[in-house]
Amino acid sequence: MDEKDLLKLWNTKRTQIIMAQISPALVLIAIMVLVAQGTFASASDAAKYLAIAVAAVTGFLAIVSQYAAIREAQALVQDLGKESKSSAIAKKVSSSQQLLSLTVVAMVGFGLVIFALVIWSVLG
Repeated sequence: MDEKDLLKLWNTKRTQIIMAQISPALVLIAIMVLVAQGTFASASDAAKYLAIAVAAVTGFLAIVSQYAAIREAQALVQDLGKESKSSAIAKKVSSSQQLLSLTVVAMVGFGLVIFALVIWSVLG
């Protein structure tokens, strides 16, 4: 692949990471609205556990999708760094390895914190 193809693929991977965040964000918004309205206070245990399970599955699938896109982006960054006569944007993208690694850590960390807060808000 040449530099142009690699940069196009980089943008595709970034879009995949962003798009993978939409579904869990919508689920979290719905749960947040229901919690704010006090819906879970009078809900059955089954409804509470279902809400938690939906949040967990949606979040887990999003993290898996994001992780896969990040792994592929890390390989892409390595390939882009091997290009000779790179453009400024290609050099900037190829220096993103540490940022991608930080993104994986943040994604998992924030995911766990958010899930703990969902459990607390739904059951609490």
